[in-house]
Parts: sequence; structure tokens; C-alpha cells
Amino acid sequence: MLKQAKYCPQVSIITIVYNNKKFIADTIDSVLNQTYTNIEYIVIDGDSDDGTAEMIGSYGNKITKFISEPDNGIYDAMNKGISVATGDIVGILNSDDIYIDEQVIEKIIHQFEEKIDCVFADVVYIKPNNLDKIIRRYHSKGFNPSQFAYGQMPPHPGFFVKRQIYKKYGVFRTDLKIAADFDILVRFLYLHKIRYRYLPEAIVKMRTGGISTSLSSLFINSVEKLRVCKDRGVPTNIFKILSRYPRKVVELFKK
Repeated sequence: MLKQAKYCPQVSIITIVYNNKKFIADTIDSVLNQTYTNIEYIVIDGDSDDGTAEMIGSYGNKITKFISEPDNGIYDAMNKGISVATGDIVGILNSDDIYIDEQVIEKIIHQFEEKIDCVFADVVYIKPNNLDKIIRRYHSKGFNPSQFAYGQMPPHPGFFVKRQIYKKYGVFRTDLKIAADFDILVRFLYLHKIRYRYLPEAIVKMRTGGISTSLSSLFINSVEKLRVCKDRGVPTNIFKILSRYPRKVVELFKK
């Protein structure tokens, strides 16, 4: 049992979804079951037509804010959620993902007791239909901003940041298909050097098969990361960006 945190800010958790009736309830339940109670839960649906919106609506006022309307992609939806958030700290949990246990937000808040701007932790990849089958751990032990040059970054689903940082330094770029989360971390941690802390444990289970985990996305992801580094003044090249993939393969075979 964690000790009661002295610092008890409101946490805005944003879930974006489009046509994911099969898994959205798992995501919602993992947020609603958190032991930390000062949570503003925001769900942004891209005008789903498969029953997802009805599923979300069945939770009633357990979900603080629910918006269902067309958008211009995942990062536009994330920006929409940030624009209506009122919490002190913001985390984003996509509709294929779940928090690994009921104390995740409490653990994150304990890290924020020191005067820092953001906290990031590890995530694990799981089989879509087996929440207990871990395929790979995405860890950030020893991360420092110089690793952006190699396309490396803390896992975005495990990233929590004070909302004032979004207000001060901007939200997600919508001209990128996959790497806008990479861009925002480069902007926050490399350009503006916000203060961060790493929580050395996995806090999110991510189902494989999303836009950022499919093999077909690797080329676009690499090209966009190279573009981000150029735009943000991070010295790199395509060979550095691609060098992270052999390490991922090794981790997968170790698992």
C-alpha cells in the first residue's frame, strides 16, 4: 500500500478512440479502477460507427467528458482532449492500452512530489487477446535526451506531464502521421529541457497491431523522426535513426 501523497493534483487522462468497441471497455475500466481518485477522465471518439460511442455512453457520468465527432486523425484527437483538460497533470491512454494495475496513477503522483515537470515509465507489449502474454518490454532506463538522435524516446503511453507545459510549448503536430509523439518529447525534453523523472517499472500494457507497432509503419516512422530531428536541431542521420531496430529485435528474441 502506497503512503498518501502530500501532493494531490488533479490528473487528466485522455483516451482517443475510433471504431474499437472490442477493447474500449478494458481501457475505460483500467482508468476507472484506479485507487487515485482525483482524476478527470476525457474520452475523444472520432465519430465511430461500430457501437463504440454507445459503449462509452453506457458509462454515464463516470466519464468526466465525452466528445464524439469527426477529427483529422489521432494527434488532432489528442489535441482536442488537451484543449478541454483542466487537470494539473495530463496522461494519454489509447484505446488499445490498459494500465497495468490499479495503483499506476498513485505511483506517478508520488514521483511528482519533487518539483519536476514530467514523469515517464516503462510499458509492455501484449497479445491483442491475451492480457497476460507479454511480448516485449519497452524500457527507458538510462534515457537521456541525446538518444533522440537515434530515434529513441520514452514510451508515450507511459508519459505524464504538467498541463502548463502544453500551454507553454504547444501540443501535437498534425502534419505527422506517426511521429508527433516523438516530436513533442524532443520539443519538451531536448529543446526546452523540462525537468523529468523516470519511474523504473512498467505501468501500461499495449496491444500489438496499432499504428506505431505494425511493420508497415517502420519506414514512415523513421522518415518522420529524421524530419523531426532536422526541424528541432537534433544532429543525426538516417543510419542513426535506423540503428534502434536491431536492438528491438534482440529484445524480442530475449523475451
